[in-house]
Amino acid sequence: MVDIGIVIVNWNTRDYLRNCLASVYANRGVSFQVVVVDNASEDGSVEMVRAEFPQAHVIASPINGGFSYANNIGLRHFGLDRGAGEDAPRYGLLLNPDTELPPDALAGMVRFMDEHPDAGVAGPKLVLADGSLDLACRRSFPSPEVSFYRMVGLSRLFPRSRVFARYNLTYLDPDRTYEVDSVVGAFMMVRREALAEVGLLDEAFFMYGEDLDWAYRIKQAGWKVYYHPEVVVKHVKRAASRKSPRARVEFYRSMLIFYRKHYRASTPWWLHTAIMLGLILKGGRPLAREILGLRPAREAA
Repeated sequence: MVDIGIVIVNWNTRDYLRNCLASVYANRGVSFQVVVVDNASEDGSVEMVRAEFPQAHVIASPINGGFSYANNIGLRHFGLDRGAGEDAPRYGLLLNPDTELPPDALAGMVRFMDEHPDAGVAGPKLVLADGSLDLACRRSFPSPEVSFYRMVGLSRLFPRSRVFARYNLTYLDPDRTYEVDSVVGAFMMVRREALAEVGLLDEAFFMYGEDLDWAYRIKQAGWKVYYHPEVVVKHVKRAASRKSPRARVEFYRSMLIFYRKHYRASTPWWLHTAIMLGLILKGGRPLAREILGLRPAREAA
């Protein structure tokens, strides 16, 4: 049985993807297979992978259907949409092409998951190019309260506060393992049994938010989510999204989708109104049109 089915979604990040794959194939002590799902890149990414990494399976999508869409293609490739069958890898791994792994990263994460059978999801410590912590690698769910503290800047003013700093959990020691609400989809290892219970990623999320939603559903099913900093992975961050003019709109659109899906029913009208106004101010005209029911933000962006 293969330990890990690794899904790498690529969009015009050929050179980062090359470095990522080289670091993946330098890993030892664990069995894995890799599928690269390319979202209609125009930079020769597909050709590069086929020429330089023939051991990787490449799926070239004719359209850019988004992050969830492409990851689901990869997860289906491994049979992880069909439950915990004997032919499916023990773990699925979402991995961004702008990450670089040390040679013991995969074995370290598998060992952690094996030692914690209650773990449905786990992620490592992600560090940026300057060595600082990628704050997104351990998060709380963006409830109305938690999101409000972040949007008005209280989380930045009081990074050690257990009340105001819950969005990125900056009051926690970055070098200790914790149970958290979510890790980030740049490196997100998911147990196949947990995936079998909750299903694939929600493709309503084009980019951003899909990892939070997945973790939310997995925790609702009774599994735990862990941040495991004994494994450290480099993350360039936003290698693809910085090229997209839609990225800012999609970030706040993902917050809208997550809120409507998980919190709208329990939110009083006055707070709901404040949340909508805040999202309109942050997301601009495209998001305002979607909130008002005039046109989906994805089409307006």
